[in-house]
Amino acid sequence: MTPLLGVSPARADQRRDSQWYLKSLHVAQAHRITEGAGVTVAVVDTGVQADHPDLDGAVLSGFNALGSGDGREDAQGHGTAMAGIIAARGRSGDRGILGIAPAAKILPITPAASPLVVTDGIRWAVDHGAKVINLSIGVIDDEGLAAAIKEAAAADVVLVAATGNDGEQGIKGDYPAAYPEVLAVGATDRDGKSAAFSHRGSQLDLVAPGVDMTVANGAADGDYSVVNGTSTSTAIVSGAAALIRAKYPELSAAQVVKALESAAVDKGPAGRDDAYGYGELDLVAALDVAASMTPGPAASSAVPAPAFEPIREDSIMPQISAVVWGVLVIGGVILALVSRRRRSRSG
Repeated sequence: MTPLLGVSPARADQRRDSQWYLKSLHVAQAHRITEGAGVTVAVVDTGVQADHPDLDGAVLSGFNALGSGDGREDAQGHGTAMAGIIAARGRSGDRGILGIAPAAKILPITPAASPLVVTDGIRWAVDHGAKVINLSIGVIDDEGLAAAIKEAAAADVVLVAATGNDGEQGIKGDYPAAYPEVLAVGATDRDGKSAAFSHRGSQLDLVAPGVDMTVANGAADGDYSVVNGTSTSTAIVSGAAALIRAKYPELSAAQVVKALESAAVDKGPAGRDDAYGYGELDLVAALDVAASMTPGPAASSAVPAPAFEPIREDSIMPQISAVVWGVLVIGGVILALVSRRRRSRSG
């Protein structure tokens, strides 16, 4: 998994003020338009600490791909941090942190340590109503994962993933961000410049704040940390996608992505480039672009996604047995036909 960088404690009386990107993204203005109500965002990660005070009422019963629990616990804190950036409600008196889409619901899915379990998690999220899937993770390329990504896109889900924190220039970077169906996100600093750690490459689509980010951690007592990473940038963009889907539910996932990209503030060389993609997220402008769009057909109307059924070890042998039995039956039929033809000729 792509790790968060530079973790340090955050003082309790500085939480909301330390969310500097709320002002630079004009989040208060965006919230006068929509706060994301009615949209479910799946967070495929380490789980989400559902009893964190800032996430009260935000976290749905989710999925553990290994079969234990419902995703509403988080021993590592990474998933809770992402969920907070997306949909934290804060507390009375402007205390605690505030998410980009504070009225959205979080669907926690864990673990995210290998392509196989991420594949299971993505399919489960699609089958359980996620309209946005946040993938602040990095795993290796895998045929099954690529298929699950295509299925989710076909089911009209917005897929958002982190490009990685290696700071290198390259074609691929982390998966699933490198898949063409995914909105790949890099990080910018307080000055809107590409962060030194943010992966650069042709797969990069968009950048968003990812430096000095105050996040909720996995502790139930309401602790916080300050972190850097493309993971946090990805969560911001997932929150932005949730706002658009809530306000304009008739728009397809592809149109939501188009609104985010076309409204981005161009950085670096004119047009798309490998350090900024199409530019830095402009939350209010993206909502304005979405408002001007004519609804298009959802991708799912053309290519329906299959229903999700987790692969478990106890299901593998029956499948193999069925295949072997089918081969034997077909082989028997062929032998019988050949034998019959030979008897006919000899007669």
